[in-house]
Amino acid sequence: MPWSFPARLQQSLPGPSEHGPHFRPRWRFGAVTAMLLLVLGLAVSACGNEAETPNDTPGSLVVYSGRSESLVDPIIQQFKVASGIDVKVRYGGTAEMAATILEEGENSPADVFFAQDPAGLGAVAGRFAPLPESILGTVPAKYRSPEGVWVGLSGRARVTVYNTDKLSPEQLPDDIWGFTDPQWKGRIGWAPTNGSFQAMVTAMQVQWGEEKTRDWLIGIKANEPKAYSNNTSIVAAVGSGEVEVGFPNHYYLYRFLQEEGESFAARNYHFRESGPGGVMLVAGAGILETAPNRENADRFLQFMLSLVAQQYFASQTYEYPVIERVIINRLLTPLEEINAPDIDMADLDDLEGTLALLRETGILP
Repeated sequence: MPWSFPARLQQSLPGPSEHGPHFRPRWRFGAVTAMLLLVLGLAVSACGNEAETPNDTPGSLVVYSGRSESLVDPIIQQFKVASGIDVKVRYGGTAEMAATILEEGENSPADVFFAQDPAGLGAVAGRFAPLPESILGTVPAKYRSPEGVWVGLSGRARVTVYNTDKLSPEQLPDDIWGFTDPQWKGRIGWAPTNGSFQAMVTAMQVQWGEEKTRDWLIGIKANEPKAYSNNTSIVAAVGSGEVEVGFPNHYYLYRFLQEEGESFAARNYHFRESGPGGVMLVAGAGILETAPNRENADRFLQFMLSLVAQQYFASQTYEYPVIERVIINRLLTPLEEINAPDIDMADLDDLEGTLALLRETGILP
């Protein structure tokens, strides 16, 4: 049954993340978000029950998360408080969590796999159970598995971040191919080991084909880009002037602006032409066919697609919601103004092919 939202007291939220201040969502709710939480509350009725009784035992739930703890733990804690379910989360990289699920096989204790990108979901899609229409029907078809085994929970646009002291948007190329021009030698930052970067390369293969994607990788490599471990490091490097441009997801910039103010010398640039450099990626989740707590897993995904959870992603982590009637953060570029390519997320599941191409071109060992 779908969620219901009787009033419930909101619990205090966890402290700073191990990843540092730029990874911590700051809970300064706007009026609309606060009203949503006040009116809707954060409790959920048990499936098939009109009300909980003291003898109810909500049970437990095990989530394997490839998303950062600092980003998703606050909303997972809200679900835990609202439902009374004992939620245990194992955090790690998306690829690491996918490999763990495959290695554990039918003995995996996981109920839900929460991945940062479609490639991670695709890697374990054969282990997922079909999702009910009450979950699948909530989001557009392009943001969910065509087989109905996983669903997107939030959207992240790929962008170029540029140093505002050294560049203006007019000096940036129309699409990401333009950065293969030798004029960008020594000026680029990228994170080839990062999952979202690899998902973008997969999108290149879907839209451009393997040959042009290989040429782009070789062209960027010839421009001697500086490699970073993650998107946060790229944005920090651009803001400090260590490099002039970089290729992260859109929302990393806003954490720096929140912490350091408008004087932070970096801004996002959305390409003037549609292409894989501006692809909209989704973080998403599926339920394992061996899930010991299937009913609670259904409830978890329903909650993550509720107005409350979607408004959390929009307001606190600067991501794009995947359902209607959610107000995006005022700092974000409206989706209709982004020239994102029309690529189904399910087509971005060939992580192995992308890794092979990155190794072939000498970008990964």
